[in-house]
Amino acid sequence: MSESTIYPSAAARLPRWLPPVLVPAALFLALVSHAAGAQTIIPRPPEIAASSFILMDAKTGHVIMEENASEALPPASLTKIMTSYIAIEEIINGNLAMDDEVHISEKAWRMDGSKMFVGVNTNVSVADLLRGIIIQSGNDASVAIAEHIAGSEDAFADMMNQYAEAMGLEQSFFINSSGLDSTEQANSMSARDLAILARATINNHADYYPMYAEREFTYNDIRQPNRNALLFRNANVDGLKTGWTDRAGYCLVTSAERDGMRLIAVVMGTASEDARAVESQKMLAYGFRYFETWKLNDAGQPLTNVPVWSGVADSVELGLDEPVFVTIQRGRGEELVAAVEVDEVIHAPIEVGQIMGTIHISLDGEPVFSSEIAALSAVGRAGAMKRMSDWFSLRFSDLLAN
Repeated sequence: MSESTIYPSAAARLPRWLPPVLVPAALFLALVSHAAGAQTIIPRPPEIAASSFILMDAKTGHVIMEENASEALPPASLTKIMTSYIAIEEIINGNLAMDDEVHISEKAWRMDGSKMFVGVNTNVSVADLLRGIIIQSGNDASVAIAEHIAGSEDAFADMMNQYAEAMGLEQSFFINSSGLDSTEQANSMSARDLAILARATINNHADYYPMYAEREFTYNDIRQPNRNALLFRNANVDGLKTGWTDRAGYCLVTSAERDGMRLIAVVMGTASEDARAVESQKMLAYGFRYFETWKLNDAGQPLTNVPVWSGVADSVELGLDEPVFVTIQRGRGEELVAAVEVDEVIHAPIEVGQIMGTIHISLDGEPVFSSEIAALSAVGRAGAMKRMSDWFSLRFSDLLAN
């Protein structure tokens, strides 16, 4: 905007003494100074014994800690998160149903590695296959669902790559649905891509996500426990998936929820089953102890108001059409600073939802969140007398300014 001004905003859950009106500049400067001087000491993140790792807030996507998170690595059975994601998308889109029967091919039946132990030329429900994939990490179940959805596993791998591109998984490439390595090739994913995929699973598939927390599944009279050891050690953990091959090492994508905050931890290339659980637990403990997911506002809640000229109302309230959450250091929500940038002179008419400027949220002078901000109500054009009065007022204020 060529001419604009900055107004401190009374965004929800910023310091409670801020009134829901424009704050004078002197008070805004005092607020900035107060916030900058009230820092909480956060210890250095723990050392994580893994080739790659990341810790992400599932609500905001904010990364709390990471190392080599963008490096493409073999994901082993973490691949199955994408396999099950596509299967559930097919259910949501009406192309598949949980009670559909899936024919088990010889290829699926002959799969090596972890199995659900389906029988060749039998029919298995989609619901059972999903649990075979998610809980038992069945390579046979993965191939069966892939063939049923796409006609062949190769065609399903093409679907997986298309989904990866659409979801912005920049370091992911799939050649199969199970994650098994061949002598020449392997699937590849980064820890960051896995966190993004896990976040999409949690947020987009809420009705199906509880399957990831199931501790065991019995099929064909064979009971198998969930391989995610943290489901048995940490009551806050409710997903997601383990993986292991010689090439990938021991991998784990974990999610846990505590006190209104959900975290996603990814470790790749750890040394053992126990190590992947221990390293993931260290990240989760650090994230929950020192950070929180802070709600800035409710949808449609006024964040500030600004003057309007030539209108039937003298001001208009501004806000956002959806709630906003940010990840911050625990206990510092009241220190957040908000400012709204809008045109210096705003004339009616104004429509509901009309973009009026930008809101900036910061902590210690560092940006936390920015977004366009819109009018929450319409302001119609005033009659001739009011427009003329406002015109003279503006001219007079311009003269005084000069």
